[in-house]
Amino acid sequence: MTVRERHVRTRLLPPLGGDAPGLLLAAVGVAAALAVHQAVPAVPKLTAAVVLGIGAAHLPGLRPVVRGVARPGLSTAGKRLMRIGIVLLGLKLSLGDVLGLGWATVAMVIAVVAATFAGTWWLGRRLGLPGDQPLLVATGYSICGASAIGAVSQAAGSDEEDAAASVALVTLCGTLAIAVLPLLQHPLGLGEAEFGRWVGASVHDVGQVVATAQTGGAGALREAVLVKLMRVMLLAPLVAGVVVAVRRSRAGRGEGEGKAARPPIVPLFVAGFLAMIVLRTTGVLPDRALTLAADAQELLLAAALFGLGSAVHLPTLLRTGGRIALLGLASWVMIAGVSYAGVLITT
Repeated sequence: MTVRERHVRTRLLPPLGGDAPGLLLAAVGVAAALAVHQAVPAVPKLTAAVVLGIGAAHLPGLRPVVRGVARPGLSTAGKRLMRIGIVLLGLKLSLGDVLGLGWATVAMVIAVVAATFAGTWWLGRRLGLPGDQPLLVATGYSICGASAIGAVSQAAGSDEEDAAASVALVTLCGTLAIAVLPLLQHPLGLGEAEFGRWVGASVHDVGQVVATAQTGGAGALREAVLVKLMRVMLLAPLVAGVVVAVRRSRAGRGEGEGKAARPPIVPLFVAGFLAMIVLRTTGVLPDRALTLAADAQELLLAAALFGLGSAVHLPTLLRTGGRIALLGLASWVMIAGVSYAGVLITT
């Protein structure tokens, strides 16, 4: 094969490959996570998947693959497979579980989101962070991590550098939560349900919530996902508020209005999750179907968390600067503290 032929083949392979190389790598990561759990049962499968994803993104031999031909598939795993896994997770719940949370928990979630968003945004402005970084970091910490930052940055027309720095910071802190929060469960005197609610109210991304809460048991995972989905549903009104603010700002400066994308009030995967809860409540599904769904859900979440971990880029985080790092640390402590207080008050 000539040099020109190899060059043409190299250019053609990534488009032809599509998501397949990344999904294959995610499948290998899941197999490795299962092997780690089999060898060391104390290490949960989902936690191992996250760590292996981060490792794959920084190993010299795998790094070009993760950043190149495998990136589309890994992104698909981290987003779409995660949402399918969350939908199937609904089959573990019934309406009685949801109603059991009570209005006090709903009020607690709203208060945590409002306090974290306002406090982080104010502190970011006080620290003199440039552009939309205070807004984006506040959004990521208070709602649902990188996906919230993406939605708000699009609505606000933010610079890519501001969005990238914010995503890197929120991803790092959310990933650290997977290791730190389980260590604090017993010193803080939190039972299984209380720990789950604390995780759901304080950890940023849905995948990170799942990885963190599952260390506390099935009950903790159930409570965490329910509380987290309440936070996710607050993304739509927040984005709508940002759109209104941006349009008013442009009108005040005499600029034309841009076309701002509005996500649906209830994201599709949240609607699917709720539908599965209703289906489980009817009692029509046999135990065998529920077992198969639970196995599929765990594999999908493991693949998604591997993809999520592979998106962490440590050198980018080191270039974000001291001020944004200080904001991230302060906001992390803020949401953890406010959430802990809310859990104590409502239980």
